[in-house]
Amino acid sequence: MSNASITKTTPEWNTINWAKVQRKVFKLQKRIFQAVKSGNKVKAKKLQKLLLKSHYAKLLAIRKVTQDNQGKKTAGVDGKKALHPNQRIKLVKELTLKGYKAKALRRVWIPNHRRDEKRGLGIPTMKDRVMQALVKSALEPYWEAQFEGTSYGFRPGRSAHDAITRIYTAINKKARYVLDADIAKCFDKINHDYLLSKVDCPHNIKRIIKQWLECGVMDKGILEETDSGTPQGGVISPLLANIALHGMIKDTENHFPRTKRKEDGSLHREYKPKIIRYADDFVVLHEDYDVILQCKTLIAQWLEKVGLELKPEKTSIRHTLKSIEHDGKTIDPGFDFLGFNIRSYPVGKHHSGKTGGNSKWGIESKAIGFKTLIKPSKKKILAHHEAIKEVVKANKKAPQEVLIARLNPIIRGWCNYYRTVTSRETFSSEDSILWNTLRAWTVNRKKKETPLYDALKKYFSYGKQGKWTFQTREYVLYHHTETEIKRHTLVKPESSPYDGNWTYWSKRRGTYTGTPARVAKLLKKQKGICPQCKQHFTPEDLIEVDHIIPKSKGGKDTYNNLQALHRHCHDAKSKNDYLYDWHL
Repeated sequence: MSNASITKTTPEWNTINWAKVQRKVFKLQKRIFQAVKSGNKVKAKKLQKLLLKSHYAKLLAIRKVTQDNQGKKTAGVDGKKALHPNQRIKLVKELTLKGYKAKALRRVWIPNHRRDEKRGLGIPTMKDRVMQALVKSALEPYWEAQFEGTSYGFRPGRSAHDAITRIYTAINKKARYVLDADIAKCFDKINHDYLLSKVDCPHNIKRIIKQWLECGVMDKGILEETDSGTPQGGVISPLLANIALHGMIKDTENHFPRTKRKEDGSLHREYKPKIIRYADDFVVLHEDYDVILQCKTLIAQWLEKVGLELKPEKTSIRHTLKSIEHDGKTIDPGFDFLGFNIRSYPVGKHHSGKTGGNSKWGIESKAIGFKTLIKPSKKKILAHHEAIKEVVKANKKAPQEVLIARLNPIIRGWCNYYRTVTSRETFSSEDSILWNTLRAWTVNRKKKETPLYDALKKYFSYGKQGKWTFQTREYVLYHHTETEIKRHTLVKPESSPYDGNWTYWSKRRGTYTGTPARVAKLLKKQKGICPQCKQHFTPEDLIEVDHIIPKSKGGKDTYNNLQALHRHCHDAKSKNDYLYDWHL
């Protein structure tokens, strides 16, 4: 990237070409990622310094914090909630590492739904958040090239569903013991000295990170010092927590040999334990109970140097298929992780899972006597019930369309999270409970002299759910069973959005049925280059598929007559001749 492209200024915020901004920033991030992958960390750190000076990177950081993030209207200690376009342009000039000083955080208490308790967030000022986003854009590709393959929390291109799918692949053919563990107050107790020694970045960046860690928290006018932990509520905090916990998986696995002879003389080919981590929650899987106990001890010792420890009440040893005795208690099979219940069930041979066979080597697949199913956990089902009941109760006197508008996002969001597992029976059960809840809502509103059937017909009518569809002329209640069960495809362990593999990431990020495969095929044919502007596509680009010969001139919807273009290139070419919009 030339110096001219780094220092170029833009007079008006609303005239910025964001597709160009994203491309320029991503090119540098990709180079950082590739430099670390090739072992050239010196080059990577030079590129990091270049990125922090980039005008485009500063613009993108400001946009993410002030326009894209959910907390864009949350103020820090300076009271600023939002920035106007002119203020954003002015802030670009203020984003320099030299002379920067972080301000204290503002304490905000919010409910923690994962642990049924309140947690305190430390909200930085708007400028501090933007600076964190800028530094994160330089640090993230550097560390994405090094993070462990089975770490899934707070990483681009990865989700809780990847962690769950990875667990499934580890236990669906073989029953295992499970260490289900939780790190106590992970974000609050990370040792600052340990983290700063591990960050591995240029000195000026490390100096700023130290300021963010030690800037203190303002709670009801009282300034509290922060001697440990990363500030929850900061843009860069999840990345710093992942950096602190990096190495736990590999260091623990390396204490065990890859293969080991069993007592009967047969070879145990995969003896190393399998560890899957999502942020501060993780599970350890192995056939041998003693190995699980060793892993628990090793991980506890490893966490000590980070300033952390396992949470006793949230840490337990279980088995995926059978009940076990532990500490004098009988523990049922299966375990809960990230809101899912994971368990293997004994079944007959006709329903049993099978071992993988190999016809080439004459190995036949055999029934294993159990089947692994993943379902929504009972705790999360009950929490969903309560969420719906609270909305219905709060809208006893509200119009029907208001109630539907409040319920639909809750139902859709919950179903979308659980659509990748065995949830069909759960969705059907939830619809039955929802029907009873809405029936009670109707009865509560009817007059004494009005027959129940007439009251129900006022709110229920024939529609997509049959005779008893809860709807108005404009609003229809979304039912759980409308959600299609769709299995999640596990992300490759070493893949990252910064690796530049457009074909792979375009398939994973496609949103329209049938579209991802076609776009991926076109990108492969075009070698990841837009034929209009001759620039590479990036994962942030908006792509449109266009006809080479317009349909108005006899062109057809065939593969040879299609091309993938950047949206801005397509708009410049033709605003009418296109098939669909698609986000890579």
